[in-house]
Amino acid sequence: MLAAASAGMIGFTGFTLVMPFLPLYIAELGTTDVREIAMWTGLTLGATPTVTAISAPLWGRVGDKYGSKVLVLRSLTAFILTTAAMAFVTAPWHLFALRLLLGVFAGYGALTISMAAESAPRARMAQAIGMVQTGHRLGPAVGPVIGGLLAPTVGLRNAFLVAALFYVAALVAILAFYKEPRDTRAPRQVRGGRAVLAHLFKLPGFLLALIVIFGLQTVDRSFGPVLPLYVAQVVATPRVPIVTGVLFSLGALAAAAGHHLAGRFMQKYAARRIIVAGTLLAAAAVSAIIMAPSLWFVAAAMPVFGVAVGVATTTIYAVAGSSLPHDAHATGFGVMTTASLMGLAISPVIAGFIGGTGLRLVFVADVVLLVVVALLVLRGLQLRPSTKDHSGDSALAEP
Repeated sequence: MLAAASAGMIGFTGFTLVMPFLPLYIAELGTTDVREIAMWTGLTLGATPTVTAISAPLWGRVGDKYGSKVLVLRSLTAFILTTAAMAFVTAPWHLFALRLLLGVFAGYGALTISMAAESAPRARMAQAIGMVQTGHRLGPAVGPVIGGLLAPTVGLRNAFLVAALFYVAALVAILAFYKEPRDTRAPRQVRGGRAVLAHLFKLPGFLLALIVIFGLQTVDRSFGPVLPLYVAQVVATPRVPIVTGVLFSLGALAAAAGHHLAGRFMQKYAARRIIVAGTLLAAAAVSAIIMAPSLWFVAAAMPVFGVAVGVATTTIYAVAGSSLPHDAHATGFGVMTTASLMGLAISPVIAGFIGGTGLRLVFVADVVLLVVVALLVLRGLQLRPSTKDHSGDSALAEP
């Protein structure tokens, strides 16, 4: 569990060490037109999650048969090779092609969640998932800072090589410290992919869990395109980057705390109550941002939003994960990853479109979506851990 969390944090640190500076690297490759730089940046960043959203359930089937560890090692190896190769590209389309190829083998973030959930007792699944998701949040919180200090020293090209070393460290952590549960070390006899997917979507509440994950991710990622512009309306231009960075860091650190707290809350309260309370609290925090008379209110609302979303996200992952059939564990988390990545890919586009008519409208849309998610969970979520094996019908209902 600790190895999976450490590997996730190290890997996400390596990713955010270089990717925030991708526009500068594309310009360094000879592209001077701002619109072309923006285009190639968007295509390059979007390539991997788009392909991974398609491939994640397929790799999940392999993980259910042979165990998740081999897939994480495969994914990290792909990250090492492609990230190192980015240091030697000569044109923007080379970056796009490498990221596109990476999408076929990526998804180790979801696999580390699956590994932690599978290796922990069901009673501690929420804590295990929360620990890994905390690492996923802390990595992006420190990666840009390290990259910002590193890039001027070694150059943007060499920064990609340093990022590759982070993935090497994550790979070593998995190799040396992660011990897969005994029953996953040998190939398993599992059902076909279609049968498993059909079973998953027949589980009462699983489809709703995907909707909740998609909704939370969509709202969480909607801040990226509009928050810097929102800040620019209030503060002087030279201060926009630092103020925006602080706000994003506050949200990320608070979300990490929320992921960690979810397990404790689940020991005392019903999952439905936690998710509804989390989404409504997040909606209240976004409402405060809409009506905020100053940036101090925004700065106070961001941690509240982060904790609420972090708690709700870990809770829905834990409850849905505890209900997965034995031979569909990695596949189920792969499908949940697809829902998350769809939110990741769609959210900036929708936010940018709505933001063109008014920045506050993006936050209004976020509030509406969060309230809808809360109502759906309140009326429709029925989840309880499965007590049957993969050959039986997993019950998903919560008293």
